Amino acid sequence: MNKFVRNLLTEWRKLKLPFENETIIVAVSGGADSLSLTIALADLRKRKKLNLSFIVAHFNHNLRGTESDKDAEFVKDLAEKLNFEFAYKIQNPKSKIQNQSGNLEQNARNARYDFFNQVAATYDAYAILTAHTKNDQAETLLFNLIRGSGLDGLAGMRPIRNQDDFLLVRPLLNWASREETESFCIENKFVFCQDSMNEDVKFSRVLIRKEIIPLLKKINPKIIDSLSQTANLLQEDAASLQIDIEKLPEILSQSELKEMTKPKRMSVLRAWLKKMRGDLRQLNLKHFESLENLIFSRKSGRFVELPNYERVVKKEGKIFFEKSRVEKSCSDN
Repeated sequence: MNKFVRNLLTEWRKLKLPFENETIIVAVSGGADSLSLTIALADLRKRKKLNLSFIVAHFNHNLRGTESDKDAEFVKDLAEKLNFEFAYKIQNPKSKIQNQSGNLEQNARNARYDFFNQVAATYDAYAILTAHTKNDQAETLLFNLIRGSGLDGLAGMRPIRNQDDFLLVRPLLNWASREETESFCIENKFVFCQDSMNEDVKFSRVLIRKEIIPLLKKINPKIIDSLSQTANLLQEDAASLQIDIEKLPEILSQSELKEMTKPKRMSVLRAWLKKMRGDLRQLNLKHFESLENLIFSRKSGRFVELPNYERVVKKEGKIFFEKSRVEKSCSDN
């Protein structure tokens, strides 16, 4: 058994994933990471180590013209060759991601995961697998550090995350590097797809991958391992401060927030804003510093502007979240 396949099987056991009688969705772009995961799963099934139904799911963002179509055809052929079922969706040209408001990368991610969730629901799947590696973890930590994220953001991605009725699992996250996934594909004579958008440094993650990490490697050649390990360590601290979002009220008490330690208060504010907004996108350190000032201000009627015409308002000892169409910038200072 190839070392890569053996490592995947070891991680499968560590994550306590099922070995039989379940359906698993595998998110496949055609790149080296998702390709290596898919052919390793096929190897384990062939060896009768896994008796599972696998569905290869591919979302065509329709952003790169014929290149996108070729990737989709490649993944379809791969699924047929490995005897996996194939689920596919192409982005509607009339509602292309690039025409939506907000961040292109985030819009693309949302559309992709909406599709994966739909496939999982259709097949009553146990889990969705994605092929994030240690490199992705390192890039996530740096991305969140640069934008001023809190502890939860610096803890990066978790290998398992609970969805509504299934799991999101990243079985390569703790042990595989991008170099290893590429080598495994080459060893098995699979030519993986190359996404031209992964070369465009106007995207923050590409800039981190192509320019910042190579610079850091000059200081520490094992920077990927170091950052990945740091994220894993921070996950333990983040877990100790984890807040049950569902139990948070929609209106917070100023006095209760003031009595908390700062780490606890920041965790509550982050969880509360995630509940009220749906996510923490576009929020950075300056927003949370302004919220800290707002909480300790003695004056009522103050508010902090957030992105997308949202704001947090303090009135009569209560902290409210609201949508605002007032474009005028205002701070608590």
